[in-house]
Amino acid sequence: MMLVPRRNDFDLLGDFFDEPFFKPENSRVMKTDIKEHDDSYELMVELPGFDKDNIDMSIEEGYLTIEANTNSSKDEEEKGKYVRRERYSGTFSRSFYVGDDVTEDDIKASFKNGVLDVNIPKKETEKKSEKKYIEIKD
Repeated sequence: MMLVPRRNDFDLLGDFFDEPFFKPENSRVMKTDIKEHDDSYELMVELPGFDKDNIDMSIEEGYLTIEANTNSSKDEEEKGKYVRRERYSGTFSRSFYVGDDVTEDDIKASFKNGVLDVNIPKKETEKKSEKKYIEIKD
């Protein structure tokens, strides 16, 4: 009894790398953990293989944007022929809403061992005013 359908184009190695785990679109995401503290939020963004110089952070209209650039096709003398290339070359970008009151001076960041650690303070926003009634006179 055969459980796997027989195919004429069976390629064990190729089929193995077609699994979702190996799909490039799954590996291009900046995996991020967000931790809340009493007075701040901490973002831990995985960026393995990146240099600090290739990471940019900006803030605009309340959104913190983290952008990382990589170029895996370096000018090296290549010997041999690639059977498969899985390293991505290009730009990764991710944005987080941090509020309109947060400025670039408020945000602190460090990069160590492939993890970008970003600290964003909690800012007091204007409290919504209470509902006030207006008297209607005769």
